Amino acid sequence: MDFLSSLNPAQREAVLQVEGALLILAGAGSGKTRVIAYRIAYLVGGGHAAPGEVLAVTFTNKAAEEMRGRVEQLLGADCREVWLSTFHSLCARLLRREAPAIGLTRDFVIYDSSDQLSVVKQAMKSLDIDDKLVPARAALSRISQAKNKMESPDTMRSSGWNLRDQQIAKIYEYYLRALNEAGALDFDDLLIKTVELMETSERARNFYAKKFRFILVDEYQDTNRPQYLLIRRLAEHHRNLC
Repeated sequence: MDFLSSLNPAQREAVLQVEGALLILAGAGSGKTRVIAYRIAYLVGGGHAAPGEVLAVTFTNKAAEEMRGRVEQLLGADCREVWLSTFHSLCARLLRREAPAIGLTRDFVIYDSSDQLSVVKQAMKSLDIDDKLVPARAALSRISQAKNKMESPDTMRSSGWNLRDQQIAKIYEYYLRALNEAGALDFDDLLIKTVELMETSERARNFYAKKFRFILVDEYQDTNRPQYLLIRRLAEHHRNLC
């Protein structure tokens, strides 16, 4: 493959390792994301994997599109079958397919930040919580932090020692109930519900763990707990995680 000649020895070594776990450590701007794109092209172009057996995850839509463009340029072919997206897009795609396995409908609504803020303000009004004590945006941020740690309102309530935390726990409880009644998920829920899917549905877990022979995660150090748990489940069969 001609494109491999443009890599330095360390990059080339990372691209050519096919089987097993691989950790790429390097400074900013040294070509880590480039190596992931080249590795995808090598896995597919070298016949080591079908496009649909490769899952590559990054943190922004821009990074995902740039990576897809780079892979297609290297292969000189369309690579739409490669699962290349952000964590949230991956989770939305999996849930649209598998939602009934965890009691969701496939046509669930995804709330954006303005929808979320509206629910929080509605909760504060219903619960008679003063915006001066708990600004709505601060409450939403705290709820998101709790979700990223997979903490429930009860956990927040028991660990919170001040009035502000106690009030946010009430808002959090209301917020969860309101989204559930609306058949809606927020961005944090996309991750949490997909982890729930993988933990509770043996069929879904086995299918996707076997399907994705190679998994690549850009900026892995930035993963939160739900993202880590999801990748761990998806990689547990083939164990080819980069």
